[in-house]
Amino acid sequence: MSGFLDRMAAASRVRLEEARAREPLTVLRTQALATPLPPPLNLQDRFNLIAEFKRRSPALGRLGDDDLVGRVTAYAQGGAAAVSVLTEPSQFHGSLEHLATAAATLAPFGVPAMRKDFIVDPYQLFEARAAGAGGVLLIVRMLSDDVLAEMLDCSHEIGLFVLVEAFDAADIERATAGIRPGCPLAAPELYAPLGDTHRHLGRGAPAVLLGVNCRDLQTLDVNGNRFGELAALLPKDVPGIAESGITTPDDCAEVARDGYRLALVGSALMTAPDPAGVIRTMLAAGRAAA
Repeated sequence: MSGFLDRMAAASRVRLEEARAREPLTVLRTQALATPLPPPLNLQDRFNLIAEFKRRSPALGRLGDDDLVGRVTAYAQGGAAAVSVLTEPSQFHGSLEHLATAAATLAPFGVPAMRKDFIVDPYQLFEARAAGAGGVLLIVRMLSDDVLAEMLDCSHEIGLFVLVEAFDAADIERATAGIRPGCPLAAPELYAPLGDTHRHLGRGAPAVLLGVNCRDLQTLDVNGNRFGELAALLPKDVPGIAESGITTPDDCAEVARDGYRLALVGSALMTAPDPAGVIRTMLAAGRAAA
């Protein structure tokens, strides 16, 4: 791992142990499975967008305003397929309360919330589910092959779609090997079909997305050329998502031409006066190019 991910993983484990001390897994699991089913992730077009809410970025500092409800409502109105919500507190100023508020706000629009954090243990998946999330992000290089497999199995059993995040070719190879059929599901009615490009992990399984993050974990700079360089390595039956550095409609068009079915957009939307309008413009550009 990089120094940044090492620090984030260590901090995540501290938070994990504090949470376990407050609430045993048996209690959390009961709460999670009693939480109303989240909306399904439904990719209805050739190009889709996951919008992100984060109050701070390590690379850019403070972002946007504190109007979580208003901003995620605008994301849904603009046509986002899902909303990523940062729950990491020290570098991103996020919380599980933000996730719960976003999930409740998005539910009437039929849009799922996704927990984005430095997840290291299945306990944190149950935290996400209890907060109303419909999905989670897992970072390949933070997890061993066995732990990644356990995380995928657990996510599928409790009804979460998974965005598996890769930074390079080695990550993509490990992620592809880990995305496999045969995982049992507790609630197959959760999920909407995604068409021919959807990889099922068992009957009625949730979506698995494979993300390419083009951020350099040492400098935190972005290199958009990485999207094109790594696109050919993505499996054809798993929707690919471009992450980091997507700020304009032209960026969306470019990654759509590279074969990505989604883009994750964060900072550009957090600083936009009209995020719904920006999303519509980005979607139009990506769909025209796909």
